[in-house]
Amino acid sequence: MYKLKNIGLLIITVVLYCCNFSNQSAKGNLALSDKKTQKTPNIIYILADDLGYGDLSVYGQKKFKTPNIDKLAENGMLFTQHYSGSTVCAPSRSALMTGLHTGHTPIRGNKEIKPEGQYPIPDRTYTIAELLKKVGYSTGAFGKWGLGFPKSEGDPVLQGFDTFFGYNCQRLGHHYYPRHLWHNNDSIVLQSNTGKQKGTYAPQLIHEETLKFIEQHKDTTFFAYVASVIPHAELAAPENILKKHRGKYNPEIPYIGTDKGPNYRLGPYESQKEPNATFAAMIEILDTQVGEIVNKVKELGIEDNTIIIFTSDNGPHREGGANPESFNSNGDLKGFKRDLYEGGIRVPMIASWPGQIKSGSKSNHISAFWDVFPTLSDIVGASTPSNLDGISFLPTLLGEVNAQKEHDYLYWEFHEKGGRQAVRRGKWKAVKYNVLEQSDSKIQLYDLSKDIGEKYDVASKHPEILKEIEKIIKEARTNSDIFSFNQKTFLNVE
Repeated sequence: MYKLKNIGLLIITVVLYCCNFSNQSAKGNLALSDKKTQKTPNIIYILADDLGYGDLSVYGQKKFKTPNIDKLAENGMLFTQHYSGSTVCAPSRSALMTGLHTGHTPIRGNKEIKPEGQYPIPDRTYTIAELLKKVGYSTGAFGKWGLGFPKSEGDPVLQGFDTFFGYNCQRLGHHYYPRHLWHNNDSIVLQSNTGKQKGTYAPQLIHEETLKFIEQHKDTTFFAYVASVIPHAELAAPENILKKHRGKYNPEIPYIGTDKGPNYRLGPYESQKEPNATFAAMIEILDTQVGEIVNKVKELGIEDNTIIIFTSDNGPHREGGANPESFNSNGDLKGFKRDLYEGGIRVPMIASWPGQIKSGSKSNHISAFWDVFPTLSDIVGASTPSNLDGISFLPTLLGEVNAQKEHDYLYWEFHEKGGRQAVRRGKWKAVKYNVLEQSDSKIQLYDLSKDIGEKYDVASKHPEILKEIEKIIKEARTNSDIFSFNQKTFLNVE
């Protein structure tokens, strides 16, 4: 009997030790935790539109402040080497939704469908929203879509989102006082914006719907994809915000746009007398809305179980009177929107997750939009599709840097401006322009560890690296009948 008691105590000790070891191994990693006792987190992914790497004060902006976004970084992790999916809207969002870079993702450029919308992602596409919905998440998209015209197979409500509110079409998303927005398959006419009226500032209306969604789903598990149109041109802000910035960023160079006629509010930008002040005012609105989302999460008592990610879809634009040089919007980086230099594709990214991500942390891990899919999949403990180009950066978020896998390379292609390709491999960045006109155009090579501004082309000094890059450029893409480098594509510039 004595021996039996000892054996029993031994078994209990071993079991307790194993349980404790298991808990320590899975600490902070929801992908490994017991789903019966640990609820998977709510996910809020906020995507700014054409926000440059240097447009946030936490990333070096000096002329205006972004206190709420800065606070998000203070409470979370700031990434210094995160990249967008592309250098323009639709392909960037396609890479985000599919986990595939622009050599593989179905939408590789901005291709318009008249009268409203863009070329749709196919029905067979498996999106991050579909994965999250499959594992029990309530899913909502708010803002700009751009991946399929209304009621097409690319419509957001057919691609994994339970609800959508905002602009289906990125061309109509140029306008901040639109004639209508979409709520699922219903066109919501904004009577206060008829004619030349400016009664409803769409970003505010979309923001209110975002907050409603968060509140309605506070007792469930939700994914909110918040795709703001700010600060994309045209430049427009309500007077009560604009007046706080008026006269602070002189000289102002007025922009003369389209203020009447059949194309008014159908894509071409409206005139703006104070583009600099208006741009700064728009950033204030974006920053305020981020703060209100964070506060709503706190107010509802779900802060500790919510991960918030903030980023931008590409580099700063120069349209509608915007002057990124006056604000140093791309920081020390070369290039702007539509470039594949760093200024066109390196973007700010901040992630906050109380109790999981260390406050005030910073990461130089090299990541891109196509990594978001596997990362969120890991966070919720779902099975990640095997065909993705992305690599989960969950270990980085959790501070487990030794467990973080790295990319062999990142790849981009762009189908406007003569065709462009780029590769990031370790410290090396390669850029190839005029691909459509000149298939044998030279590859530029930069050492980002010494030359973040891509000023010095060192291709001639590193033939062995160049050979590796040439091989990647040839093999990184699959053929696409719609987005081909074998013929000049007929894409509309967004």
